[in-house]
Amino acid sequence: MPSPNAPDAPTGSNASQGNASQGNASQSNASQGGASRGSGAAAARSRDPKLAPPVADAAGWGPLDVRAVDTVRLLAADAVQKAGHGHPGTAMSLAPLAYLLFQQVMRHDPADDQWLGRDRFVLSCGHSSLTLYIQLYLSGYGMELADLEALRTWGSSTPGHPEYRHTRGVEITTGPLGQGLASAVGMAMAARRERGLLDPDAPAGTSPFDHHVYVVASDGDLMEGVTSEASSLAGHQELGNLVVFYDSNHISIEDDTDIAFSEDVTARYSSYGWHVQTVDFTRTGDYVEDVDALLAAVEAAKSASDRPSLILLRTIIGWPAPTKQNTGKAHGSALGDDEVAATKKLLGFDPDADFTVEDDVLKHARAVRNRGAEAHRAWEPRYQEWRSAHPERAELLDRLLEQRFPAGWTERLPVFDADPKGIATRKASGEVLTALAPVLPELWGGSADLAGSNNTTMEGEPSFVPESKQTGEFPGNPYGRTLHFGIREHAMGAVLNGIALQSLTRPYGGTFLIFSDYMRPAVRLAALMKLPVTYVWTHDSIGLGEDGPTHQPVEQLAALRAIPGLDVVRPADANETSVCWRTVLEHHDRPAGLALTRQPLPVLERGEGGYAPAERAAQGGYVLADSRDGTPDVILVGTGSEVHIALAARELLAAEGHDARVVSMPCREWFADQPHAYQDEVLPPEVRARVSVEAAVAQGWRDVVGDAGRMVSLEHFGASADYERLYEEFGITPRAVADAALASIRAAAGPVRPGGERPGATPTEGGTGDAG
Repeated sequence: MPSPNAPDAPTGSNASQGNASQGNASQSNASQGGASRGSGAAAARSRDPKLAPPVADAAGWGPLDVRAVDTVRLLAADAVQKAGHGHPGTAMSLAPLAYLLFQQVMRHDPADDQWLGRDRFVLSCGHSSLTLYIQLYLSGYGMELADLEALRTWGSSTPGHPEYRHTRGVEITTGPLGQGLASAVGMAMAARRERGLLDPDAPAGTSPFDHHVYVVASDGDLMEGVTSEASSLAGHQELGNLVVFYDSNHISIEDDTDIAFSEDVTARYSSYGWHVQTVDFTRTGDYVEDVDALLAAVEAAKSASDRPSLILLRTIIGWPAPTKQNTGKAHGSALGDDEVAATKKLLGFDPDADFTVEDDVLKHARAVRNRGAEAHRAWEPRYQEWRSAHPERAELLDRLLEQRFPAGWTERLPVFDADPKGIATRKASGEVLTALAPVLPELWGGSADLAGSNNTTMEGEPSFVPESKQTGEFPGNPYGRTLHFGIREHAMGAVLNGIALQSLTRPYGGTFLIFSDYMRPAVRLAALMKLPVTYVWTHDSIGLGEDGPTHQPVEQLAALRAIPGLDVVRPADANETSVCWRTVLEHHDRPAGLALTRQPLPVLERGEGGYAPAERAAQGGYVLADSRDGTPDVILVGTGSEVHIALAARELLAAEGHDARVVSMPCREWFADQPHAYQDEVLPPEVRARVSVEAAVAQGWRDVVGDAGRMVSLEHFGASADYERLYEEFGITPRAVADAALASIRAAAGPVRPGGERPGATPTEGGTGDAG
């Protein structure tokens, strides 16, 4: 399976990805930056006796484990101190939890970070990136001390927040609080769906595809609304493979969280239907890191297989820094040289030495590679037995791992007959999904409570829901296919990211285009991580009519196009919709949003005697109707429902003696990816007379129409009325486009004006004062 962190690296490769340094099991500490020789076990005895040692008898921790955990704390302090900025406190106080997870709880193999049987780790509080980086170093994922010393610097494998595809062992980009936890819900859902595809009949806990998703979240994560949405959904879905550790340290950047956050989080999660436990390191009045209680809570959480688990862990941020523990200063800034030195002295380290890692400590910690390899070896026979017993499913798995579609799948795509009465592109999209359901089992999704409006339900497919939660309208089972996100657009976006990160399936989610605003942070992260998530955004313009301005998108298309790496796709008719769906699915390295109409659009006659083939929509922009006499007088560029307005304007112009070309541009991003020669063929540079028409703000279209161009657009909010009346009242009509074309023709006869004419400017010879 190609690693999503390094697309060209084979499965099982120990090659470091991104910019991480190469790991080597036999490498001596002398070559590892500030690492020191010597005995960590002996040095551990110099720990200040006033510091209570961890309670870890059941966990089997010895002096080297305690020394390793203290090493983690000081590496975090040193790395932030060297960088001059960062977040040391949480990494220091979470050192026992992180070490326990990577050393004893999680099933993972540092030699193969894409092992199918691995547990997933999500650091939702991404600002505490050192919580993860230091464990990747100690576990032998290819990260070394030099990488920790390069924290938050150009070209390092240790950026300020963990970045997927950049650092080996990082499963997800986190930093915007709440997104990690919410995406982890998607990972857990995807794991269940994948089991249903590949091994549905295996008893619980026996399938090679069974694994857990472990999340570390902070007070800040639990304050963000997206986690409330996603956690509610997780409880409803009874995701027993999801375990969340809530680091309740009561500190944020503004210091004590009591100033803004005083709810009972455990009661909230109990009401969601989660299994809830508390482990309090402060319960005795002293600070005692009860690792045994933490391990017992993990085992209890894993046993609660019928619901997700929350383990509230009460810590003191920055412990044991003598003056800055339990303060906002420990959260988001370097502790200072004196504080770091004093902390080192308390823990029995040389206060004048930085980045200290004793030989025996590192050797002891990196023994986890042997345990990981053994776990992988123990898993392999079960996996091979499954492959032998289920050859057809094994063939499906191989195809999914290769991100390869079955031969002939595009033949299932519907082709729509020409029809002047037309069909809404949202309805055409629904027919595409239903047609693809039998051949693409990896494709699944649903809507944020708008299935009937978004047309996101594949006909005849069961819902993904515990059997006790199915309804008469939506029968289903835990392995179903139709997702119901509820009215939780932000969580839907994050859950879709988690599903895509799980790697085997292709998710889609629907809502109205106006509500893409609610999910924008997750959409941005999908683009940042290059995830193949598809958004079905319907009701894409004032064409939705009577619902009025609260539901009519105006600025959303421009705002979404501003997100780098997101394809915004607005097909002009049913056949373009089919081609666009195919093209979206063929891209495995980016998200895409389909902006689809509520109102019917004519299905255009294609081919000989008609318009250009819809197949050309895959190029993002194409000549739909060409000029009659070679080089056109003006080019009309439209998207979606406005392409038909441009075609009608072409006829008006022809009657007035002007030859117009109509370009359908369903996806600006795809068109920009085409060779310059093709772009110039569609939009000849010598033809400066151009008009864009889109029922949205014109921002961004100046790049297409150029200095002499005109933009027929909507620069204000809509109104409540039928869509025909709205288009007429707001001047998005064939006549308005034709008039704009005439103005552009006149302007093109005049001098070049970079940036176009300014609104209100005095008309010049050959031009107009109309800025579009």
